[in-house]
Amino acid sequence: MTLLARLASDVQLMFRRPPRQQYAALCYRVKKKAGEIEVLLLTSRDTGRWVIPKGWPMDGRTAYEVAAREAYEEAGVRGTVESEILGTYSYPKVLKNGLSVTCRVQVYALEVASIAKNFKEKGERKTEWVSCDEAATCVHEPELREIFLLFKRRMQDQFAASAPKQIPAE
Repeated sequence: MTLLARLASDVQLMFRRPPRQQYAALCYRVKKKAGEIEVLLLTSRDTGRWVIPKGWPMDGRTAYEVAAREAYEEAGVRGTVESEILGTYSYPKVLKNGLSVTCRVQVYALEVASIAKNFKEKGERKTEWVSCDEAATCVHEPELREIFLLFKRRMQDQFAASAPKQIPAE
């Protein structure tokens, strides 16, 4: 490797930043009669892309507590959040100063119990309840698409396991 190529490589490494950590909630509800799962998508404030609620770490809060808090602030939803990570994905975020950084997002499932009429970011975003399949086609991040599809399979498996067994008539 030439000295110039090595120097260029060293400079690149010097300016490469580690991924920034964020926490997100995959908010869902079960339509009681049909037993169908719906997930919540919302638009980002800057680009208008379809995303899930997410935010930066907060002192004194666990990752899943941050995810639940962001779900309330961004979409007005409250419910039961799981403490286990559902999955992770990465995306490029452009900061206010114009710098682009890679964000690594840990996703936690949140079963929605209520939706507030008023919340911090009301009117700043659109929200939409959709199927997992539709959500997977709406988001841009391939890893997030995969999380929606894995979540759908997980929920189908849970429903199948909890369904009453049919006893044949004699």
